[in-house]
Amino acid sequence: MEVSGLMMGVITVAFGVIIMVFPKIINYLIGIYLIIVGAIAILQGL
Repeated sequence: MEVSGLMMGVITVAFGVIIMVFPKIINYLIGIYLIIVGAIAILQGL
């Protein structure tokens, strides 16, 4: 099963939001990074 760039972006943003729900400083940093990377992947997939 091949995962498209758009799907990978959606999954990445979803995991970023989940991480942000359980806050600790490192989790915020990882969450922000995942959201940014996911948003870039979604934009490239459009």
